[in-house]
Amino acid sequence: MTGGDQPAAGGALAGSGPGPGGTSADRGGIGDAAGAADLDAALSADLGSESLAGLDPRERLRRLVSDLAVIRGRVTLASGREAEYYVDLRRVTLHHLAAPLVGHLLLDLLEERGLVAGDDYVAAGGLTMGADPVAGAMLHAAAARGLDLDAFVVRKDAKAHGLQRRIEGPDVEGKPVIVVEDTSTTGGSAITAVEALRAAGAEVKAVAVIVDRSTGAQARIEALGLPYHYLFGLADLGL
Repeated sequence: MTGGDQPAAGGALAGSGPGPGGTSADRGGIGDAAGAADLDAALSADLGSESLAGLDPRERLRRLVSDLAVIRGRVTLASGREAEYYVDLRRVTLHHLAAPLVGHLLLDLLEERGLVAGDDYVAAGGLTMGADPVAGAMLHAAAARGLDLDAFVVRKDAKAHGLQRRIEGPDVEGKPVIVVEDTSTTGGSAITAVEALRAAGAEVKAVAVIVDRSTGAQARIEALGLPYHYLFGLADLGL
């Protein structure tokens, strides 16, 4: 299923691919013992019979994505095609338990790939609106670790009034940044953000998403000379 294939009622199709991820033992945040214990209790209460207590943060998020965002059943897409399921990642990125995990795990993933927040990149964001809560989650996770990371929003079009900015937030000119997205089909949203950021003078270091659907996004992003990173693919979600 190709670009534009999204459920008429919202959400996005899932795809496949390996699912890297992990945590940074030396940076605090979600891996702290006290914080992990509190999250265990909250997750157990929130999800009822399926307790996530004792699971590592990546597995917790994988379970939350599977339980909250994967919608099974026949759905008609905006293209008119039908699918047996779709994934609505906003049910995760705007969820009070899942969002902190998103922020910390993306920071961990990027660090594993040699990109440390505050050093190798100083801001994260992407095309509104799927990227917005992802960038916000990373900003707050970085702050919890004592790291300096800003967020930005790439508008689909520049404002027609005021400062007429295309990119909202702290100035990105001359700065290394990461483009994020909740999920990507052909990479179109991420590519639009990359092009806008490069036009604004930013140095885009990589693209990172929560769920990759193995439908062409990685190849298109890498064709721009950028690494493409993701936490989960189709196989990780049991689809």
